[in-house]
Amino acid sequence: MKLPLIIVNFKAYEQATGASAVELAKIHERVAQETGASIGVAVNHIDLLDVVRAVNIPVFAQHIDPVGYGSFTGHVLPDVVKATGAYGTLLNHAEYQLENQKLMKAIESARDAELFTIVCADTPAAAEKIVEWGPDLIAVEPPELIGGDVSVSKAGPEVIEDAVGLVGENRLLVGAGVKDREDVCIALSLGASGVLLASGVIKADDPYSVLMDLVAGLG
Repeated sequence: MKLPLIIVNFKAYEQATGASAVELAKIHERVAQETGASIGVAVNHIDLLDVVRAVNIPVFAQHIDPVGYGSFTGHVLPDVVKATGAYGTLLNHAEYQLENQKLMKAIESARDAELFTIVCADTPAAAEKIVEWGPDLIAVEPPELIGGDVSVSKAGPEVIEDAVGLVGENRLLVGAGVKDREDVCIALSLGASGVLLASGVIKADDPYSVLMDLVAGLG
């Protein structure tokens, strides 16, 4: 994926599941086509195949497990995710955190399946540890700001600066409370390579307009 970029996590919101997931993904595709911006979406596993088939933008699974084919009832296999046509996977979101050993194996399993990995971290220090395991990108999201009214760009610019210093350039996304072009502009000016967000788009009355505003912040 080219940088800078915007990744929108559909989570399990009613507005972003089933047929609504496909329609919402098509809005993201439309904005990407009209603006040339790099935009990806992360959808739940039930909707993954339908969304991949419906749009021509990167689609991510919201999680994979470090397992192969076999007796793994309820697990999400990286190879099966790849077979849907998915571009990559999120890992270690604040709502689905993994202990370090499992996370390390999940990153390795995703890499073996040729899935692009975006791995979430709650602090710059956590991001510094995770970068050793070779993810493609790290997304730092202070959990106390996720879904809130104030973005990490405005409430915690030092978090972005510290994370960039520890992770390096062209490796970092930031999220938590991101909602508009100003949030994106600030994040990029502090060294981030894009943003990861959810409710600011998913719960908007007009997701298209919100996405166009966010894209304007990419410069």
